[in-house]
Amino acid sequence: MVENFQLWMSHDVAERIRRHGAETFPYECCGALLGRDSAAIGNVSAPEETQSEATREVLELFPLVNRRDDSPRNRFAVTADDVRDAEKAATQYGLEVIGWYHSHPEHPARPSDFDREHAWPWYSYVIVSVMAGTPTDMTSWRLNDDRQNYSPEDIEIRKGAPV
Repeated sequence: MVENFQLWMSHDVAERIRRHGAETFPYECCGALLGRDSAAIGNVSAPEETQSEATREVLELFPLVNRRDDSPRNRFAVTADDVRDAEKAATQYGLEVIGWYHSHPEHPARPSDFDREHAWPWYSYVIVSVMAGTPTDMTSWRLNDDRQNYSPEDIEIRKGAPV
């Protein structure tokens, strides 16, 4: 069975991801997505047909510094301390780390083979394309459990404050 993955975020959160990508251009930006997985948002008031076990909501971001010093224009790296700091921040907000985001300067917002090889199953991965310093497309995906491919995740930008 193929799941229909969905990621909800406010307009403000989406704009913060785009802005981070523009600010770090021509280098890749990166950060953690803090929010709730479907198990925690099951009581969200949405039509039943749009609720799914594969839905997540991004409520906050935890921007990180790209630790890659050999090729930051087309790669990013985070440290174990960065991951721990993101998890600590999520806990302080009463949330969890549900994924990661990064930019693709001068490239489409689709995962590269490098992205797939370095991703972890379960997490959401948001990519924003930044062309000539201007953020364009934004996509999300999840690595399949077999680690051979990924599944797209629809992004729904919600108006107003998160529920």
